[in-house]
Amino acid sequence: MSSIGRRLRTESLTPLHWGAILLALVTAAVHLGIGITILPSTLGVSFLLATGGFVGAVLLVLFDIRRRLVYAAGIPFTGVQIVLWYLLNDISGIGDIGAVDAIDKIAQLLLIVALVVLLRRES
Repeated sequence: MSSIGRRLRTESLTPLHWGAILLALVTAAVHLGIGITILPSTLGVSFLLATGGFVGAVLLVLFDIRRRLVYAAGIPFTGVQIVLWYLLNDISGIGDIGAVDAIDKIAQLLLIVALVVLLRRES
C-alpha cells in the first residue's frame, strides 16, 4: 500500500500506546510554545524541529509505520532533549525549575519509560 493510501491503524493500540502518545504530544506542545516565542533564533528553530520529531513519531505510530523503530529511536531522541535542557539551563536546585519545564521533563521521563516497555513487549 502506498503511503498516500494509508489509514489510521489504531485498533492494535493499547492504553500504554495512548499514554505514550499523550506524553509525546504534551512535550511537542511545550516545544512548540517555547520555539515560537524565541524565533527566529537557532534555538527557536531547534525547538520547532523537536516538535516535528514528536508529532511525526505520533503519526508513524497511528499509521502503524515501523512502530518498533519509532520506539527505539524515540528513547535516545527524548533522552537528548532532557540532557540538552539540563546543559542549556542553570539548574542548581529544584527551585530553578519552572512549572512548564517540570511538566515537560516529567512527560519526557515517563515517555522514555513507556517507550522502553513498548519496545520490550514487541521484541
